[in-house]
Amino acid sequence: MRLVLRSFHPFRRFDFFRAIRSLAIALVLPLAALSAVHAQQLPPGAKQPTDFPRAKLTAGMFVIDAAVAASDADREQGLMYRSKLAPNEGMLFVFNENAVHCFWMKNTLIPLSIAFIRADGTITDIDEMQAETTDNHCPHNNGVYALEMSKGWFASKGIKPGMKIQGLPQPH
Repeated sequence: MRLVLRSFHPFRRFDFFRAIRSLAIALVLPLAALSAVHAQQLPPGAKQPTDFPRAKLTAGMFVIDAAVAASDADREQGLMYRSKLAPNEGMLFVFNENAVHCFWMKNTLIPLSIAFIRADGTITDIDEMQAETTDNHCPHNNGVYALEMSKGWFASKGIKPGMKIQGLPQPH
C-alpha cells in the first residue's frame, strides 16, 4: 500500500469557494429572471398593485387594507393579474351611481369573495367567485361599492349581509 501525501495549496481552497459562488449565482439568476418575467405579465398601461390609492376600512373588529378603484380604468383592471393578496388586503370598487354593478373574473388569477355595499356602508350581498372565469356575479340590490377579498374571507370573519363597512370614501 502506498500512501500519497498532498501538500495543502491555498489556491485549491479558493477554487472551492469560487465554485460555491458560481453555483449560488447560477441558482439566483434564474429566480431573478423568473421574478422579472412575472412582474412583466401586466399589460402595457396596467397599474402595479402599489399604484392604487389605499383606504383603511373596518368590518366589525377587522381592519381591511383596500386598494381603491374609483375610475373606469381602475375598476376595469381591478385585481386582474394579481397572484396573491395579504391576509386582510382587498380592493374597494367605488361607483358614481347607485345601481346593480356586476363583476366577472377574467384574467383574475386568485379566487375572491365579493361584498356588494350600499352608500350607507350596509352589505347587501356576498358572493364567491372562481379564478379566471367569465361568469357574471351580480347583486340582488343596487349599491355604490363592491369589496373584493380573498375567497372565504367574509365567511371566516363572520361578516354577513346587513352588517356595515366603515371608512368608505365618498363616491365622486
